[in-house]
Amino acid sequence: MRAGADALSLLAIPLNANTLSALREEPRPLVDLRREVGLPPQTTMRGHLRTLTRTSVLERQQEGGFPGAVHYALGPAGDDLLAVARALQAWLACSPDGPIPLGSPEAKSLIKALTQGWSSTIMRALAAGPLSLTDLNKLITGLNYPSLERRMGAMRAAGMIEPCPSETRTTPYRASAWLRRAIAPLAAAARWERRHAPEKTTPIGRIDIEAAFLLALPMLELSAELEGGCRLSVESRATEPAMAGVTVRFSGGRLESCITRLAGKAEAGACGTALAWIDAIEDADPDRLEISGDRELALAILDGLHRFLLPAASAARRGVRGIGDPEQVDHVDEGVLGGI
Repeated sequence: MRAGADALSLLAIPLNANTLSALREEPRPLVDLRREVGLPPQTTMRGHLRTLTRTSVLERQQEGGFPGAVHYALGPAGDDLLAVARALQAWLACSPDGPIPLGSPEAKSLIKALTQGWSSTIMRALAAGPLSLTDLNKLITGLNYPSLERRMGAMRAAGMIEPCPSETRTTPYRASAWLRRAIAPLAAAARWERRHAPEKTTPIGRIDIEAAFLLALPMLELSAELEGGCRLSVESRATEPAMAGVTVRFSGGRLESCITRLAGKAEAGACGTALAWIDAIEDADPDRLEISGDRELALAILDGLHRFLLPAASAARRGVRGIGDPEQVDHVDEGVLGGI
């Protein structure tokens, strides 16, 4: 599993997602909570509640005066997991097939396809450009061909990847705009894991950082007068060396190049820890990062990431109804795909 996958897998279980939703306003006694989530079998309900209580997502409150009167409430980890659920629901609402409610069987299948594509590094590979199943099989050594084919089939059926025109016998696939927006819930989930389950989950590593930037950055549209290079650096104890990220160059407001190296000339820079980056983009707060050089360019890139990954929040800030998707970009990575 890669960073964020465990938290999203927790929310993929309909009973877990519906339990969080039922407790978002106030604590509930067990009997009311079970009724609110559709009256699952008592043994099933109690098993899920034990799991959520052990991870501090829920708190079990014994009421005085009547033995057996138990209330459940969101714990500190539960409040934060609810924020991850909101990010996931916002992404599901943009599904190519129409809004999908979190907690539904359809959402479970989509989240499974997403986490498998993320953890198998399929998303990291496709972030660099269109690849065929044969190409992916050569790059990704941790999966056999049938397993890779199943994951790609699930992602294509969900609208996460799409075929590209090709003159060869094999069909290359690229990440859809919807899959690129999945970086928002994945980042929120990775942040939750670092805060509430750091010993039991995978830390945010180089592959995660590169995939996030490579998937999101091609979708940015900046002001046409903005040009130049910008180094986007992330401090991570899970990477070797301890800095990971990309160097990008914009021309006429559009992405010209994006390489997975932090060397070379750049007129601007933005640097911070992985958690600082997630907070800065989610809250549209560049002060969480260290900005250097051409501040206007760096701030425009950060604002562009916020607008693309969190369109609803961005629209609310600007008082508009929505933001369209810019044109798809087929290839962005000039670096090496080693390490997948």
